[in-house]
Amino acid sequence: MRDRLPELTDPDPEVQLEALRALLAGAERGDVVAKQVLREIVTGYRNFDPEIYSRALNLLVLFGDESLAEALLAALADEEYGCQRWAAIGCGILRLQTAAPLLIDLLRHPDALSRQSACEALGEIGDPTAVTPLAKVLDDPAEHVRAAAAYALADIGDDEAIEHLWTALESPRRPVRAGYLSAALAHPAIKTFHRLVQATSHDDPEVRFWAVRALGATGDERAEKLLTRLAVEDHSTVRTGGHVSTAAKKALKTLRNIRKHQRKARAGEPTT
Repeated sequence: MRDRLPELTDPDPEVQLEALRALLAGAERGDVVAKQVLREIVTGYRNFDPEIYSRALNLLVLFGDESLAEALLAALADEEYGCQRWAAIGCGILRLQTAAPLLIDLLRHPDALSRQSACEALGEIGDPTAVTPLAKVLDDPAEHVRAAAAYALADIGDDEAIEHLWTALESPRRPVRAGYLSAALAHPAIKTFHRLVQATSHDDPEVRFWAVRALGATGDERAEKLLTRLAVEDHSTVRTGGHVSTAAKKALKTLRNIRKHQRKARAGEPTT
């Protein structure tokens, strides 16, 4: 595998990619030398084409370890090389707490995918200092970035993070399609069940709509009776033209599917 290293800088991009594929396949098999060569791509990233670097970091889980921390931080701060997005992903995979300040700075990057990766990495790291910056990203122009920020706040899961999610859901300025806020509030790592139940009585039908969707996604059997009633009784219309009752029916289906998968998992049965 060591002989693949020169091929990674070959003038022919196809030769580079073939060498990388071979190294990744070797790492997946547990080849120690292949893993070391892949780590050298990260530590000496400036010597390699950004395409090779980014593809390697995509599978950092196969070969990454703490020895790469300094190099990942360098790439994360390296605007000229242009792989900050991928370095952010790597920092998230390795849960590098020291990367949090740079990732918070990356939340203001002009590239939406870079902002998304920064959100995701901050969620993986779980640093509470990122809560306020992530909350600001809930107003990002790009929906996928707003969603990543919501999920990151759910991953961090402290009281402040949860409150920012509630504020966004209950705000008159909430997005028309706020499914990612609903999904974040249903996150199993945060305990919002009782507040979601209360939200199904909110004056705003939009809040009720997304609260019932979240209740279904919790998979909590305690929600079934309430969702069954709302599926019959609450026919209020939301901005998308949907009805709270329809959301409740979909939530019931989701809840029952989750419960079914949970039962199969406990019984050791296939869940697919």
